[in-house]
Amino acid sequence: MRIAMIGGGYVGLVSAACFAEFGMHVSVVETNPQRLAALREGRIPIYEPGLDALVISNTQAGRLVFGDDIATAVTGAQAVFIAVGTPPRNGDGAADLQYVHAAARQIAQALTGYAVIVTKSTVPVGSSRRIAQIIRNVRPDLDFDVASNPEFLREGSAIDDFMRPDRVIIGLDQTQPERAGRAENVMRQVYRPLVQAAAPLVFTGLETAELTKYAANSFLAMKISFINEMADLCEKLGADVEDLARGMGLDARIGRRFLSPGPGYGGSCFPKDTLALSRIAQENQSGCRLVETTVQVNEARKAAMAGRIIAACGGSVVGRTIAVLGLTFKPETDDMRESASIPILHRLAEAGATLRAYDPVGMDAARALLPPDVIYCADAMEAAQDADVLVVLTEWNIFRALSPEVLAQRMRTKAIVDLRNIFDPAAMRAAGFLYQSVGRP
Repeated sequence: MRIAMIGGGYVGLVSAACFAEFGMHVSVVETNPQRLAALREGRIPIYEPGLDALVISNTQAGRLVFGDDIATAVTGAQAVFIAVGTPPRNGDGAADLQYVHAAARQIAQALTGYAVIVTKSTVPVGSSRRIAQIIRNVRPDLDFDVASNPEFLREGSAIDDFMRPDRVIIGLDQTQPERAGRAENVMRQVYRPLVQAAAPLVFTGLETAELTKYAANSFLAMKISFINEMADLCEKLGADVEDLARGMGLDARIGRRFLSPGPGYGGSCFPKDTLALSRIAQENQSGCRLVETTVQVNEARKAAMAGRIIAACGGSVVGRTIAVLGLTFKPETDDMRESASIPILHRLAEAGATLRAYDPVGMDAARALLPPDVIYCADAMEAAQDADVLVVLTEWNIFRALSPEVLAQRMRTKAIVDLRNIFDPAAMRAAGFLYQSVGRP
């Protein structure tokens, strides 16, 4: 089976590599010259564990090819995936669909035979029907169907999520049953290896599939904001949020995942998708107050965490050196988009702090987003050298093994603000640290 993937970014590249691993021939279209050159040379422009090996092996096997010509890529393809960016639109947070619509026009001009055109990008409800209309306007004679196939890939575990998904959502135009049946047959062939592995394929209408993506991410974001508010309440009452989260998470109706308190969610999905869902609800005069409040709670959370660090320094960070461990929005990724480190470090720099930072993979991406005078260090211990306070912003596993005694020797003042609860409070106190975590006594 032949597949074309329009867009070689995070979603497009991971999806293309995994489809190729299934044994399909996948042509990836990437119009950014630097990114395309890197992919052709086997250099992966993003950090995702295991992706480099997957891309290289399938490229060498001839199942995965990269180019910038859509006509070449879609020739003979039974399915053409649109996986281009949909960044938030300036002003209102709605998804910017200019790249999706441009890809649809180019696909329409290039196709020579029947294909299912699949939106893999996260798009507002109604976008798939709009794509179909654009294609008909360009090529009234073209035989095609559209499908919505939202991705549910977690950065840091995207390959496993693709290969062993909780479910695969596929939206089709169910107002035309015969055409929907034809498109369904194609999509079943696309995901045949997952069907054989007993992964659930859920076929819905176009609008339902598009909305499911936003609803799922917004619900998870809401869980994060909820546990962060519970952490604040635990601090007021002398309760322990870790025990609270365990007690809640053992309830099968709730589940343990996304109940870890911290400085607020970030990344490429949750901030963008919660804003977009709020906008969709507003445009359709439908209440979405839980999601709107989730967005507000998350923004306030990041500001509050900066204030917490300043308070740990006695109310002023002027002349103080702060060691920062972790910059990316989560571990196992170099993604800095909407990371809590951005507003927090800007606030600290504006307040007069000297910032010494270390992140295992995110420092190159961080330089353009963080204050210009941040000092980037070779490792965690270098960052801690002569620091007045050490702040944990990302829960990389290598930080969990840091010796409290060695940290105490390196730092000027024994103070830690652990915004990810990675350290043992008793061990830190035994080493003489003034230790603050989130939601724990």
